[in-house]
Amino acid sequence: MSLEFRATRRCVSPLPFVASRHDRGQATAEYALVILGAAAIALLVIGWASSTSAVSDLLDRVVRAVADRVA
Repeated sequence: MSLEFRATRRCVSPLPFVASRHDRGQATAEYALVILGAAAIALLVIGWASSTSAVSDLLDRVVRAVADRVA
């Protein structure tokens, strides 16, 4: 009877947060989804800001506050 020993190769990273070779595509897809989500939120904020005067009111208050502290 012969015993056969097969060593298995595992992809072990020296750092725990480094993706293995098999996970790189998954990480890229996740980053793409996060970027799409951020772009959608940015479009919503831009749409809201352009339909209201909230941004200009905020900037006016900031400029007045800075001018009051300087003068």
